[in-house]
Amino acid sequence: MAQHRKPKQRSFSGHTARTAATLALASAATATAFEGTGHAEPRLSAGEVKAKVDELYREAEVATEKYNGAKEKADRAEESLRDLRDEAARKTERLNSARQGLGSLATAQYRSGAMDPSVQLALSAEPDAFLDRAARADHAGRRQAAEVADVRRQVRELDQLRTEADDTLGDLKSRQADLKKHKKTVTGKLGEAKRLLARLTADERARLAAAERGEEAADADGAAGSDRASRADTRGTAPTGAAKAPNARAARAVSYAYKALGSPYVWGATGPNAFDCSGLTQAAYRAAGVSLPRTTYAQIDAGRRVGRSELQPGDLVFFYSGISHVGLYVGDGQMIHAPNPSAPVRLAPIDQMPFAGAARVA
Repeated sequence: MAQHRKPKQRSFSGHTARTAATLALASAATATAFEGTGHAEPRLSAGEVKAKVDELYREAEVATEKYNGAKEKADRAEESLRDLRDEAARKTERLNSARQGLGSLATAQYRSGAMDPSVQLALSAEPDAFLDRAARADHAGRRQAAEVADVRRQVRELDQLRTEADDTLGDLKSRQADLKKHKKTVTGKLGEAKRLLARLTADERARLAAAERGEEAADADGAAGSDRASRADTRGTAPTGAAKAPNARAARAVSYAYKALGSPYVWGATGPNAFDCSGLTQAAYRAAGVSLPRTTYAQIDAGRRVGRSELQPGDLVFFYSGISHVGLYVGDGQMIHAPNPSAPVRLAPIDQMPFAGAARVA
């Protein structure tokens, strides 16, 4: 009669033991998560969220200016490539016409048999007429040589153009890669800021917005008077008693900026309905007939540098060590600027951010 034995218990060791331990830990973690006792992201106060969001906005603005600069260079490279290709097409057409002319001449010579001139002279019934024809043929030969040399020159020029176009295309692709990289950075920073704000309750977001509006109003009241500030915000025009711009161009730029109050901040935008910081100053001076570069770090070198104590309405004022933010000075210690995605174009004191310099472009 067969004996019934209990199955032998296998010991866990080596890889089997590690696998079992891993599964056990995973099961425990899953159970803990379902029980609601897992580790969650630390709860941040509304003030901490605001501080993190402000820093993310500033980092996004740095990347935005880099994006703007890369886009400006990419646009120039694209325009240059288009011009080179147009010129190459015109030169190709001229070269083909010249080659066709040479081909016709070569065909005619072939059909004439290209007989030795001394033999033709000996056989000619009219030697004088033959000599005249020979002279004309010699002239035609020299002209043909010149045409051949011209065709060769055109071929060299066309080859050079194509080389330049290839180089420009390579530069354009590099600029486009920069654009993609900076765009990814901007959208990443803005997305992170949005997620942080979403963690706040509706009441916390409302209190933050109210506090920000209160700070803005207090800053404007202290520097320029609450009545004048409110008139600037509601009418979209320079308030009565505002500091006078030194010339017509600066006055037109300031007027444009006042009319832009309340417009949304959109990164990469240059108006007329939305702006980023350098897009606003560029648009304001474009309305005044002055062409400014696209980026903050180029705009600061677009005019004469002026000190903080010398500021006049229409001057560009720059902030942070990397020259990553710009506003348009309007007098009385105030500027109009496009702050960030959570705030529209607004009036603000220039001491709200670390001052980095100023330029007078009009």
